[in-house]
Amino acid sequence: MRYSLYYITVMYQKSQKRTHAHHKSAKAFPGLRGRVWIDAAEGTFLGYGRIVLLERIREFGSITKAAKSMKMAYRHAWDLVDSMNRQSPEALVEASTGGKGGGGAKLTEAGERAIALFCKFYEDFQDFLKKEADVLGFSVDRKKQLMKKDARPAKMQRKKK
Repeated sequence: MRYSLYYITVMYQKSQKRTHAHHKSAKAFPGLRGRVWIDAAEGTFLGYGRIVLLERIREFGSITKAAKSMKMAYRHAWDLVDSMNRQSPEALVEASTGGKGGGGAKLTEAGERAIALFCKFYEDFQDFLKKEADVLGFSVDRKKQLMKKDARPAKMQRKKK
C-alpha cells in the first residue's frame, strides 16, 4: 500500500507530539537528513511542499481550500501552481474560474504522474540516506553505543596522557 506524502507527514507529526512535548527541546539523534528538489530553468519545479500542495488540491478540489489546509496564503499557493504549470510540458493543475457554483481545481494526468514520480524519488532518497547512515554507523544500536564512554571510533577517542 502506498501512502501520500501528506499522510506520512501527518502521521510523523502525530508521533512527534506523542514522543516530544516540545519539538524544539527534543534531543537530536546522530544521522543523516536531507531534502530534495527538482529544479528547472526558472528554479524549483517540484519539492516536498509542492507535492503536498498538489495532493491537497486533489483532495479538496480547490486551490483555496488546499492553501488554507496548509496555512498558506492563497496567492502563494496560486504562484506555486502557476510556476509548476509553466515549467511542465503539460499542466499539472487545471483551475476553473468561480461563478454561481464556485470555481475549482483538479489535477491532470500529468499532475498525478508528477506526484507518483516524486514520491518514488523521495522514497529512494530516504532509502539512500538510511543506507548511508548505517554505513557511517548511525544505526539505532550505534546510538546506544555512543552513550557509553569511549565507544567512539578509535580515531575519535581522546588519547590518555
